[in-house]
Amino acid sequence: MNHEIKAREVRVIGPDGKQLGIMPLKDALRHAQEAQLDLVKVASDAKPPVCKIMDYGKYKYEQSKREKEARKNQKVINVKEIRMNPTIDDHDFQVRLKSAIKFLQDGNKVKVSIKFRGRQMTHTKLGEDVLNKMIEQTKELGVVEKPPVIEGRNMVMILSPKQTKTKE
Repeated sequence: MNHEIKAREVRVIGPDGKQLGIMPLKDALRHAQEAQLDLVKVASDAKPPVCKIMDYGKYKYEQSKREKEARKNQKVINVKEIRMNPTIDDHDFQVRLKSAIKFLQDGNKVKVSIKFRGRQMTHTKLGEDVLNKMIEQTKELGVVEKPPVIEGRNMVMILSPKQTKTKE
């Protein structure tokens, strides 16, 4: 910006967006001072570098407003975890299922994990059955993002909420 620009010649764009042409840096700075604005380097990769005459403070303010607006429209998705074991009782499963349904309705992803203890590792089919039951019960609200996979002593799957049409 202004005197921090090191190039000898620059291509200058005026405050109204029209090109003023290629000129020495001193002339470009003089044009900017006459307009009581700043000379800002826009494209440093170009030969010669492109500079624009603009109000830098106003530009930074508008840029921060745009970024703030973009962040406001962003939806943050969290990953909630539900832990079970392969021999889970039916009532306990229903409690975990209600939690998973609530998480999916709130728009969060759900990581369902089953921990195998001791000799349960030889019966991984039981854990897979529990996870398939969870998939079956939540198929209206969520889709399987990552199918059941064994990671060490755990079997893990991830459910994500179904994309609903936004209301206009």
